[in-house]
Amino acid sequence: MKESARTLAWDDFRLINAVAETRNLPAAAARLGIDHSTVFRRLRQVEALLGTPLFERHRTGYTLTPAGEGVAALAARVDEDITAVTRRLAGQAPLPSGELRLATSDSLLSDLLMPMLMRFRRAHPAIRLDLVTGNPALNLSRRDADVAVRATDTPPDTLVGRRTARIAWALYGAEGEECSPEKADWVCLGDNLAGLKVVRFAREAVPAARLAGRFDTVLGLSHAVAAGMGVGHLPCFIGDAWPGLVRLSQPEPDHASDLWLLTHPDLRNTPRVRALLDSLAEQVAAKRPLIEGKAPRQG
Repeated sequence: MKESARTLAWDDFRLINAVAETRNLPAAAARLGIDHSTVFRRLRQVEALLGTPLFERHRTGYTLTPAGEGVAALAARVDEDITAVTRRLAGQAPLPSGELRLATSDSLLSDLLMPMLMRFRRAHPAIRLDLVTGNPALNLSRRDADVAVRATDTPPDTLVGRRTARIAWALYGAEGEECSPEKADWVCLGDNLAGLKVVRFAREAVPAARLAGRFDTVLGLSHAVAAGMGVGHLPCFIGDAWPGLVRLSQPEPDHASDLWLLTHPDLRNTPRVRALLDSLAEQVAAKRPLIEGKAPRQG
């Protein structure tokens, strides 16, 4: 028996332990996730390998033989040891850590993501954030960034991620200023953001004589509207949140764009990347009514 026992596998010990504790094959099979006949066949193979019966079959169930008692005790100890090791390793699993480079636009960072990143840092203090702002898309394949948060309807095919919300745009003006779209001056985004539908709208619908200024960032445009330079289209998560701004129209569905959390396929299972994507997705979901223009400021 001593020589043969070396060939027993852990699955054999699990089988013996299950039959010993349940004392019948159907219950042992249910515990192991296999069928009754497989338990019967494998138990016979183990007993043949050891050259001695481990159980006596009675009408009331299976009872251990003296040899079976020794093997079952060993199986129970092995099971306890493996469970303890697994539990200890799980408790020692390394927390997400290291530097994480996030690319996004200035408006998304300042008016949407900053509080979310603050909460993320509190939950993951071992992660150091490196923020890159700007509208040009960075090359995540070259590791210009680990994660990108972008407003786009056409994310690059080379990246993976999730669409978290639909960013609504509406027309806003400054409280106390002339805000009639037919009479007021307008401000809009510049040609560097010509891919946005609101830029094409302003180019086609606003007379040049009433265009007070163009801005190369959404944040700059928002400050211009708030200062009373003119009316202009802004994302609702800015227009409905800033004091002093007045919404002049319902969100225009044609101006909306998707908000994406993106990363490179090789990075998506990296603990710190996974932690950030999951955190932002959960927090953006909570802000979706504001982002999608469904929670305008009252009064």
